[in-house]
Amino acid sequence: MGKKRSASSKRWLAEHEADPYVQRARAEGWRSRAVYKLAELDERDGLLRAGSTIVDLGAAPGGWSQYARRRLGDRARIFALDILDIEPIEGVHFIQGDFREESVLQEFEALLGNAEVDLVLSDMAPNLSGVDVADQVGSVHLAELALMFARERLRPGGNFLTKVFQGEGFDTYLKEVRESFDKVMIRKPKASRPRSREVYLFGKSHRS
Repeated sequence: MGKKRSASSKRWLAEHEADPYVQRARAEGWRSRAVYKLAELDERDGLLRAGSTIVDLGAAPGGWSQYARRRLGDRARIFALDILDIEPIEGVHFIQGDFREESVLQEFEALLGNAEVDLVLSDMAPNLSGVDVADQVGSVHLAELALMFARERLRPGGNFLTKVFQGEGFDTYLKEVRESFDKVMIRKPKASRPRSREVYLFGKSHRS
């Protein structure tokens, strides 16, 4: 098993290094190739808007917050939350910790003040084990946590974008998102690796 994992890791690393989006991200100064997913979805669905308050859940290494900041500058308030540390991004409020914990939520609310949240983003994914069933459960669980946060924090009419793997539990989760938003779109950005089961759900206009 160890040899198989090692060979698999080496193969993944080789593919990663050869990935044109990885190379482009490095050349353009982005923290991750994931920015191209958000950029495509933003262009298609108008996600990022001037004057918005945006929350980026599971933000590390910070690519999505970095993109939102470059795109909107000081015309938006951006909050990045993650258990992992993130190198500072000018103009982005970073809170380190589990967003389910009361202390983290209190810190977020103190920074938020009286503002309302317009957009919740989540590119969270489980640490992949290579066991499809376990990875699928992990993906849906993280998407559920993001949805719970969005339901509690979004203003009426606010929007939600989350990553989730297609497979067991996806249809049930999709139904839950549809119950909370007027319109829900399923997106597969070009920058998503072809064999990946990931898709993005865009929930538009939160029902309070």
